Amino acid sequence: MFNRILVCLDGSALAEEILPYATEVARRFGSKVVLLEVTTPPSIVIEPTTGYSHSTSLSEIQISEDEAASYLEDISQQLQGDGLDVEYLTLPGSPGKTIISYAEENNIDLIALGTHGRGGLVRMAFGSVTDYILRHSNLPLLVMRPQQSE
Repeated sequence: MFNRILVCLDGSALAEEILPYATEVARRFGSKVVLLEVTTPPSIVIEPTTGYSHSTSLSEIQISEDEAASYLEDISQQLQGDGLDVEYLTLPGSPGKTIISYAEENNIDLIALGTHGRGGLVRMAFGSVTDYILRHSNLPLLVMRPQQSE
């Protein structure tokens, strides 16, 4: 039923709280687990009132991607040690759009993610990335609100 499960992480302990649920589903269905962290894309920020600008340097982007890959590799090794079939990747971009695009293009059967539950009244129950995925994806979702406090 679920051959490939996309587990979306962001480097936080809160996001990692989805792991026991996603891995239990993977065990029950013999699924491959795909760990994904969406990293910040190159950007330029210009403050309109002061004219201050800052652009993300290539070295900053590379450091961010390297840290994300190392983080996912550590989790991947732990899950492989538990007998799961796991792969991991990082992709730059807008998290919601990148997650949906990857899932649709790579035969993902289930998207698993936690939510921080932030973002104002409209997003009281779900975080903005989760809210975006709920509204724009046709794939089954496994969503949980973490129990830890921030």
